[in-house]
Amino acid sequence: MIRVEAAVKRYGALPALDGIDLAIGAGEAFGLLGPNGAGKTTLVRLLATLASPDSGRLSVGGHDTVTAAAEVKRLIGVVFQENNLDRDLTPRQNLSFHARLHRVDAVEETVTAMLVRLGLTERADTPVNGLSGGMRRRLVIGRALLTQPRVLLLDEPTTGLDPAIRRDLWTLIRDIRDQGCTVILTTHYVEEAERLCGRVGIINRGKLVASGTPADLTARFGAERLEDVVVALTTGDPA
Repeated sequence: MIRVEAAVKRYGALPALDGIDLAIGAGEAFGLLGPNGAGKTTLVRLLATLASPDSGRLSVGGHDTVTAAAEVKRLIGVVFQENNLDRDLTPRQNLSFHARLHRVDAVEETVTAMLVRLGLTERADTPVNGLSGGMRRRLVIGRALLTQPRVLLLDEPTTGLDPAIRRDLWTLIRDIRDQGCTVILTTHYVEEAERLCGRVGIINRGKLVASGTPADLTARFGAERLEDVVVALTTGDPA
């Protein structure tokens, strides 16, 4: 479903991505771990067609992200860290606007079903300003799902949320994964990647330094926990 081949992206003289190769199968949930500035968000932006690689190639569903960007956009849903909802509108209005913008069929029925799925029916007509942080994140994810994407790109979707709300969102993401959607999740929370993703990749300074299942990685590096592997590969600290 997703292929990244020798992808390089520079900002000035600094490489944000430095020759990354990656393959993710259809229906797979893949987690990207690494420190701030490692290149995780840059990779998501390239896959979302919001930036172009300086060299290398990326494709989604067989479509090149540069030469066939329109086809890629039809396959993906994207959730970035920033909450870019219209805060003066209600959840129903935010979803309806997005659905019409993307020419979703049966807008009212689709939006109503999504509000039920998100557990937001009782707050459907409350301005976004009046919602909790967890409700807003659910709404952002639900908005990305309106077009029934085959690939969902989630860039640190639970950052800044308390543990209870984070676990609530894990349930939603797990349901999306279990319905066959390919999911790429960037996160700082190792437990989040372990619970939601079959495989993970560790990025440091623009390079993919390791990838595999959590069990494979801990065995390969002789560690008790995946967190120990991440720390060792991104800081050089064997502890």
